[in-house]
Amino acid sequence: MTQSSIYCVDTSSFMDWQARHYPIDVFPNLIVRIDSLISAGRLVTPALVQEELKAVGTTGINAWVKARKHIIVPTKDILNEALAIQNQFTGLLDPRAEYEEADAYVIALARLRKGVVVAQETSAAEKRNPKRTHFIPDVCRELGVQCVSLLGLIRLEGWTF
Repeated sequence: MTQSSIYCVDTSSFMDWQARHYPIDVFPNLIVRIDSLISAGRLVTPALVQEELKAVGTTGINAWVKARKHIIVPTKDILNEALAIQNQFTGLLDPRAEYEEADAYVIALARLRKGVVVAQETSAAEKRNPKRTHFIPDVCRELGVQCVSLLGLIRLEGWTF
């Protein structure tokens, strides 16, 4: 991909970024770089990711996303594609999920925008006892959609800190 890729971000990457591995107080320049992607219209996320973050995210990440409302793509814009993905890959859904999951919507958004999925998940084959048959990287691979981690995004952009 070139440095004009559109990145479609999953809940896991937002959580790993600000709550786990790349906190803003330690990596302040990362937020500047992410904001530059946002300003260029190159970083987006489905509305369901925002809903997941409300359920499991930190106060800080929720405030950050709320302040950048324009990165949120409404469900109606990607619903048909997401439902087609869910129907094709029924093993993507966690049968024990307590809320609607965003995974298919992140992938759908990337497909529709010809973008790159950014997710911290690993494929089912890399897990010792996977709970499902498909995870985001598995579906992306089968659909021909590039999938990278947050570190992968940083490398694709050529950022150094």
